[in-house]
Amino acid sequence: MPSDLSRANLRFTHGVSVVGATGAVGREVLRVLHERRVPAGKVRALASDASVGTLVPFGEDDLVIEATTPENIQSAPVSIFAASSEISKRFGPAAAAVGTVVIDNSSAFRLDAGIPLIVPGVNGGTLNGASRLIANPNCSTIMLVVALEPLRKAFGLERVIVSTYQAVSGAGLGAVAELKDQLRTVLEGGEARPRFFKEPCAFNLFSHDSEVDLEDGLNVEERKIIAEAAKIWDDSRVRITPTCVRVPVIRAHSQSIVVELSRPATLVEVRSAFAHGKGITVVDDRVNNSFPTPLKASDQDQVLVGRIRVDPAERPDPEEKYKRFCFFSSADQLRRGAATNALDIAARLGLLPG
Repeated sequence: MPSDLSRANLRFTHGVSVVGATGAVGREVLRVLHERRVPAGKVRALASDASVGTLVPFGEDDLVIEATTPENIQSAPVSIFAASSEISKRFGPAAAAVGTVVIDNSSAFRLDAGIPLIVPGVNGGTLNGASRLIANPNCSTIMLVVALEPLRKAFGLERVIVSTYQAVSGAGLGAVAELKDQLRTVLEGGEARPRFFKEPCAFNLFSHDSEVDLEDGLNVEERKIIAEAAKIWDDSRVRITPTCVRVPVIRAHSQSIVVELSRPATLVEVRSAFAHGKGITVVDDRVNNSFPTPLKASDQDQVLVGRIRVDPAERPDPEEKYKRFCFFSSADQLRRGAATNALDIAARLGLLPG
């Protein structure tokens, strides 16, 4: 158990409050905070009234869950919100108004014109000391723009076609429990009966479980990628065509990407751009058929990039320059796509260690 410091000191001189600390992203935020050596006594773990008094792991210690109240949220100079949009809208602006820096993982404020939508390695330079309410992008958007940033900077982007392979943990702990239960049931000869999702997730895959627009056929996840990438890049001219799919993987999303550059490049130049990209690890071993996978990406902060090749429709010559390239990426959506990105924003503002 931790000391009583976090409960006795109602106004931290420094530290962080985590709203939604019992959820999948909230637990990951706590995990990364511990890895970055933030003391347990400087972390306030907040959740719903039903969880108050229970314990949540923090390294070798446990933190006692406290109520999500304005006073507890504002007891630290920075608060990481890992809860629902409803909670973010209810508590976030009020906390920001009295000086707490709120970094919100929900979709509540991402597309609001006056609120920064930040991926530190891509547009972190747009942050300033006046920012008090900051939105964390969708996990699929984060890993996409991180992977594309070296190409965008070096050659410019015209078009992106991305197909996602999204782990069930992106939908929360209930989705993880359902996949595990269904796998056991099917392996024992039973039938996978969905409760959390509309479709069975064991030994199956299905279109992303967000609502589909009846007019244009886009689901909410696909629409997020398009709109959020445009805001992060401050450029709506890049044409993005996403198709989002849920797969029976517990942790880490993957993406198959076809990109059309603004200026032609050789394969060597594209590989070099990836190799020097921030937050990217190249995993591209053609000899051993070793490329990014969700398991390789799990528990990492890097976006893994591989299968780098000229679009085969171009009838490629390795020495020539082309505009269309293909690659595959994997990233831990709970870390790189949520917790780590949020905490990197706080670190960039000097509020937490990096």
